[in-house]
Amino acid sequence: MENVKQINDELSVAGQVTPEQLQQAASEGFKSVLNLRSPEEQGFLKEEQQQAEAAGLQYANIPVKPNEMTDELTTQVLEQIDKLPKPALIHCASSMRAGAMAFMNLATRQGMTPEQVFEKAGEVGFDCNANPQMKQFLEHYVATHQQQE
Repeated sequence: MENVKQINDELSVAGQVTPEQLQQAASEGFKSVLNLRSPEEQGFLKEEQQQAEAAGLQYANIPVKPNEMTDELTTQVLEQIDKLPKPALIHCASSMRAGAMAFMNLATRQGMTPEQVFEKAGEVGFDCNANPQMKQFLEHYVATHQQQE
């Protein structure tokens, strides 16, 4: 699939997906989709849940506005990521929010430092410096939320 970045064996992230990409994700073995876009965002796919479920994917939508990210909302998203059948595809409009959430999940579950997270993000093609506000939030969240079993 185009515009998909694999974070690890369980998590991949993407920008907005099309109905065809949902079918493709299912045929490639994905088990679930987490949409971080809010319904009022331009380009939000209103039929996405029905299309994902018709393709056999479990679907969840937790709207995350980039300028309104909070610890509580992030924790809610990370817990949802933990519950989703894997491999899971997490998406937003550009993959920036999806990438941040996937990396925060990885970091807090595997005890990674923010520096290790940024290094791993760079390896899979994320420019963490492209969004300084999100980078700063990720750094804060990872530093203050140690691994929870």
